Amino acid sequence: MVTAGMTPREAVREAENRLTAAGCPDADFDARELFRLASGRDMRISDRPLTAEEADRLEALCSRRAAREPLQYLCGSWSFLDFELAVGPGVLCPRADTEVVAEAAAQAVADIAAPKVLDLCAGTGCLGLGVKRFCPTAQVTCVEKSPEAFAYLEKNARCALAGQGRQTENLLEPTAFEQADAPAFDWGPALNALKAKPAYAVQPVQGDLFTYWETLPEGQLDLIVSNPPYLTAAEMQQLQPEVAQEPAMALEAGEDGLVFYRALAQHYRQALRPGGALVLEIGWQQRQAVTDLLAENGWADIECRKDYGGNDRCIIARRPQIKLEK
Repeated sequence: MVTAGMTPREAVREAENRLTAAGCPDADFDARELFRLASGRDMRISDRPLTAEEADRLEALCSRRAAREPLQYLCGSWSFLDFELAVGPGVLCPRADTEVVAEAAAQAVADIAAPKVLDLCAGTGCLGLGVKRFCPTAQVTCVEKSPEAFAYLEKNARCALAGQGRQTENLLEPTAFEQADAPAFDWGPALNALKAKPAYAVQPVQGDLFTYWETLPEGQLDLIVSNPPYLTAAEMQQLQPEVAQEPAMALEAGEDGLVFYRALAQHYRQALRPGGALVLEIGWQQRQAVTDLLAENGWADIECRKDYGGNDRCIIARRPQIKLEK
């Protein structure tokens, strides 16, 4: 048990032992992160013993993590590329492998001056925001169905890229997320009205992938990117304890895991301009199945990218170019 008076290293060692006993992967990393959350300090550069309040906070965090609550949820934000995303119960945790998808999507529109981009099943908005980070002139719309996840998407659309591009960061200043949660200052009716409409880096929209295509004009988009649910019914029965606490709505995709890919392949090609790109995250065993679906529905130039672990992670396809008659 973590108690007042422990040195930072003693407290972290105690936390690590508890998390290891509970079966948490990367218990050493988690213990250091929980200490930082509880105390606001880095154990490597602090030797002041824990106060009673810090010990109580760390003890409570250890109990929650030992119950396999995702570390990302406990932290309240998580890094993606070089920015932070608000995250918590009700939204899928951003993962490092998805950065490969964001990079591939940004590369697909790198030569377009102001690309029009659609991020479907956006969740935290990591993909749409990732494209915006690489391509600041991109016009990005992020679509999410879940009301719980949409709350995080809306917050990230306002805050995740705030202050990007600074040369240095003052760690004593509040983050964009903390500023967003601060009580609003009363500037008077005129200025309050001007400040009422939030400034979004990307445009959050609540909508359903299975019907949103009906609202799209033909040939207007340069890029569609998506990390849709792709787990099979069998895989949903074998989730790690942490993943089981993430929303099933963001994970499950029918008996074969392909329900969302079928809709994307069948309904979204016409929304892209000729040569426009579709970039999809896939499960590590889904390369051939998704490739076949896209080919059957008239997509061209289909290729696959691997993630940092060497697994198939990303499918890229394009709407065929118009062939001119001779």
